[in-house]
Amino acid sequence: MGNNKRTGDPDMAIAISIIEDDAQARKILAGWITRASGFRLAGEWGDAESAVGLLADKKPNVVLMDINLPGMSGVEAVKRLKPAFPNTQFVMLTVYEDADHIYSALAAGATGYLLKQTPREELLAALEDVHRGGSPMTSNIARKVVQSFGQASPTPATGDHELSPREQEVLELLARGYLYKEIADRLNISVPTVNTYVRRIYEKLHVRSRAQAVAKYAHLADGNGRPTRS
Repeated sequence: MGNNKRTGDPDMAIAISIIEDDAQARKILAGWITRASGFRLAGEWGDAESAVGLLADKKPNVVLMDINLPGMSGVEAVKRLKPAFPNTQFVMLTVYEDADHIYSALAAGATGYLLKQTPREELLAALEDVHRGGSPMTSNIARKVVQSFGQASPTPATGDHELSPREQEVLELLARGYLYKEIADRLNISVPTVNTYVRRIYEKLHVRSRAQAVAKYAHLADGNGRPTRS
């Protein structure tokens, strides 16, 4: 993706904060953000505790969060910070690609999940995507999430968690990172209808975000017996 799609207006730039304990990795990420048109660096920290009290002043649109941090983990940090910053999107940038880490992060309130080997242009495109309302995930991560829907019966016996076939379709597309307009086009329905389905999904799963819905339903449909994280 070229920079021609990114605005050079500093007032319109996407503010990115970085929480990463590896100093070299943090320096590289900060350089990518600083040099990219359409972005601005809104703080960088080596641990979550240092960032907690300063994010309010930095007002980031997106926080890139490592999972394996000293002290408070990245997942715990998202769980703590997301309620305080509901309009800030948290994207995990990590080496972990196992299901437990993925679902824990999404259930905590993360909106995206990327692996650290993600190339620069893909990372910048993912940051734009999450700022527009998407849920970017490295392809094999997204595949694991989507595969969770097929590990058990499509509609698990979960009482008020049970989703209709159409709701399952909408949720699976949400898990793949589709925007509401793209879901509407794919299913040949209107955007307001997509909104209605998403609202029903949230109500049935008792969640407040796309990522939490994906994480919770993946656990409900998981045939491995892992407990559901709400």
